[in-house]
Amino acid sequence: MLSNACNYAIRAMLYLAIHTDKTHKIGAKKIAEELETPQPFLAKLLRQLTTNKLVSSSKGPGGGFFLDEKNKERSVWDIISCIDGTDKFDKCFLGLSKCNDENPCPVHHIVSPFKKDILKKFRDKTLNDLVEEIEKKGTVISLKGFDE
Repeated sequence: MLSNACNYAIRAMLYLAIHTDKTHKIGAKKIAEELETPQPFLAKLLRQLTTNKLVSSSKGPGGGFFLDEKNKERSVWDIISCIDGTDKFDKCFLGLSKCNDENPCPVHHIVSPFKKDILKKFRDKTLNDLVEEIEKKGTVISLKGFDE
């Protein structure tokens, strides 16, 4: 459902939410290594997130990417909107150009509640909420170090 770019961006922001603050910054290379993502691609995504004020950064010695408290209150939807845009969530599941509650496709009434529910969860969940869940439930954002 989400692009690889969006998946990488969400994981990178969660990593930053866990490991950084204004006094502790991390470079794109380290994040890419820890998340096992392509470094040049991740660096581009981090620049895009920074431009859109979802991630903070500083240049020079001791510089890097970090999340301040305002960044940590951003929602998953904010990240999705920045990286993938919102069009795919408005499109018909069967690809019809005009599908809505008044003009439904054959699966509209099956898919529509699911889409509404996931959109609500994406809009309501902040990075802080997800970090709390990671800490409580032990969920992972990387498989690095896991034996295959």
